[in-house]
Amino acid sequence: MALPIFASDALSSVAYGPQEMLMTLALGGLAFLTFAPWVAACVVVLLVVVVLSYRQLIKAYPSGGGDYEVASKNLGEIPGVVVAAALLVDYILTVSVSIASGVDNIISAVPQLDPLRVELAVGFVILIVIVNLRGVREASTVFAIPTYLFIGSVGLMIVTGLVRTLLGDAPIAESAAYQIQGEHLADAAIILLVLRAFSSGCSALTGVEAVSNGVQAFRAPKIRNAQLTLVMMGSIAALLFAGLTAMGLITNVHYAENACDLVGFDCSQPQPSVMAQIAAATFGAGSFPFFVIQAVTACVLLLAANTAFNGFPLLGAVLARDGYAPKSLNTRGDRLVFSNGMIVLGVAAIIVLVVFQANLTTLIQLYIIGVFVSFSLGQIGMVRHWKRMLKPDSGVSASDRQSAKVGLVINTIGATLTVFVLVIVTITKFTHGAYLVFIAIPVLAFLMMGVKRYYRDVEHEIAVDDVTHFGAQGDVALVLVNKLQKPVVKAVEYAVAAKHRKTLAIHVAVSAEDASALQKEWHDHLMPIPLVIVESPYRSFAQPVAGFIKKYREKHGSSVVTVYLPQYIVGHWWESFLHNRRARRMANQLMLVHGVSITLVPWLLDSSELIYGRRSRPLPGQERAGRPVVVNGRRAHRPEGPPSEG
Repeated sequence: MALPIFASDALSSVAYGPQEMLMTLALGGLAFLTFAPWVAACVVVLLVVVVLSYRQLIKAYPSGGGDYEVASKNLGEIPGVVVAAALLVDYILTVSVSIASGVDNIISAVPQLDPLRVELAVGFVILIVIVNLRGVREASTVFAIPTYLFIGSVGLMIVTGLVRTLLGDAPIAESAAYQIQGEHLADAAIILLVLRAFSSGCSALTGVEAVSNGVQAFRAPKIRNAQLTLVMMGSIAALLFAGLTAMGLITNVHYAENACDLVGFDCSQPQPSVMAQIAAATFGAGSFPFFVIQAVTACVLLLAANTAFNGFPLLGAVLARDGYAPKSLNTRGDRLVFSNGMIVLGVAAIIVLVVFQANLTTLIQLYIIGVFVSFSLGQIGMVRHWKRMLKPDSGVSASDRQSAKVGLVINTIGATLTVFVLVIVTITKFTHGAYLVFIAIPVLAFLMMGVKRYYRDVEHEIAVDDVTHFGAQGDVALVLVNKLQKPVVKAVEYAVAAKHRKTLAIHVAVSAEDASALQKEWHDHLMPIPLVIVESPYRSFAQPVAGFIKKYREKHGSSVVTVYLPQYIVGHWWESFLHNRRARRMANQLMLVHGVSITLVPWLLDSSELIYGRRSRPLPGQERAGRPVVVNGRRAHRPEGPPSEG
C-alpha cells in the first residue's frame, strides 16, 4: 500500500515526461525524433542513479527529513534553507503541473471542455483542498485503486502496441499524417535542443524524493520497506517512461508546442495529449479502453497533486518548528492536519494556474528546477556525510566503514549527475520561464532567513533576566462609556466583580451637551462607580484616555490599568459594517500604552443566535477556535450560565 501513497507523483510524471520530450525534439523538425531513444535512455539512466542515491539517503537519515535535513546537517544553515525554499516552490509547481496535465487528458477525451480549462483546474485544486481539510481516512485504499489501474492499463497498452508491432500491425496515431515545419538550426542550436528535450524528459524524475521524506510512515523494518518501495517505484517509472517513448515513436505521434504548427491540423481544436493519441491508436478512439486510460491517467495526476498536500504542510510545519516559517504553519486543525499549510499551497497553486492559464507546456518550463536544486544539494550533503564517517577518528565499525565507502561512491556519482543536469536545465530552460523560479527560490530563502532572525530577536527580547523588577503600586480599572446602555452596565458589573482597588468610568467628551446628559443619567440610575469626563477637543478617543492614564500615574504612582470595553457580537456578516467598531480600534491603540491591559466585554445581539445554528458540521478549525457548533443538526443556544460542577 505504500507504493501508491508515495509513488503517484513519480508515476504520474511519465504521463507528461515523454510528451514534453517528443514535443521539444519536434521543434527542430520530425527528423529530430530519431534522437528520442537516446534521450530517453539518458533519462532512465539518471532515474536509476537517483533511486540508488536516495536508497543511501534513506539508510543514513531514516527520520524523514529528506534533502532538507541532509543539507542542514552537512552543509550548513543557508544550503538547508535554499533546499527548503526549492522544495516549497516544487510542491506548488507539482500541484499546478499535475492538475494542468490531468485537465489536459480530460480535455483530450472530451474536447468540448477546452474553453473551461482554467475553471476545471481551479475547481480541482479547491476540491483537493476541501478533501484534505476534512481529513481522508483509509487514504492508502483511495490511492491504491487508481494508481494500480494506471500501472496496469498503461502497461497493457504498451504490451498490446508492442505485440501488434511484432505481428506487423503497428498502431498509427492520427497525428502521423500531419507534418511539422521545423526550424533551421545551427550545430550549437541542435545540441541545445537535444539538451532541452533531455531536461524536459527529466520531469519524469519528480517525486522520487517523496519516499525519503516519509520513512516514518512505514511499518518496521522502516528502512528496508522504504528502500524496497523506492526501488519498485523507480523500476515501474523507468519501464513506463521507456515504453511510452517507444510507443510514441512506433505510432509516429506528432505533437507540437503550438498546435497550428501541425500542417493540416485544425488548430481551433485542442491538441490531444500523447497519452491519448497512443491509446487511440492502440485501442481505437472512443473505445472503452481509451476512456479507461484517460480516466485513470487523470485520476493519478490529481492524486499526484494531492501528494503535495501531504508534503508541503509537513515541510512547512518542520520549518515553523525550526523558526524559518510562521508558527501558524505548525498548527493542526480539528482533523489533525496542518490546515494553514494546505490553504497556503492551494491559494499559491491557483494563482499559478490562473496566471499561466493552466498551460502544461508553459508550466513545465518552470518545473524540475526546484527538484534538481534539492537533488544536488542533498547528494552533496550525503557525500559530506560519508566522508565524515570515513575519518580515522569517527569511531565507526569496520562494517559501517565499508557501507560508507559504497555510499560515498553512489552519492558522488549521484551528486555529479544531478549537478550536471541542473546546469543543463538552467541553460536550456532559463529563457523559457525558468528564470522566475531562480527569482522565487532566493527570495523565499531570504524571507525564511528573515523570519528566523525575527523569532531569534523576539526570543532574546522576552527572555527572563535579573534586571526586570515586578510590583506595581496600584490597581485601577477604567470602564469606557459612550452612552449609558446595557453593554456598558455589563462592563461595569464585570469591573466591579473583579474587585480592583479603584474603578472609574471614563467618558471621552466630544460634545458638552452629550457629556452633561450622560452625567445626569448616570446619577439618576445610581451607577456604583464614579464617572470621569475627559475632554477631547479634536474628537479623538484613544489619545485622551492615554493622557488620563499618564496623569493618573503621575499622581498615584505606577498603577496597573485594566480598560474595559463593551463590544457587540453580531450574527450577520453585513452587520459589522453598520457598527463603527470603535472598541476594537481603541483596544489596538491602548495596548501600545505600557502597563495597560484590555478586557473586551461582549454583548451578544439577538442576531448572534444565527452563529449557533448556521451549519450542521463544523468547519476545519471551528472547534479549536472556540466557535460553537450544531449537535445532531439542531441549533445550539447560548448557555445560560457556567456548566454545573460534577
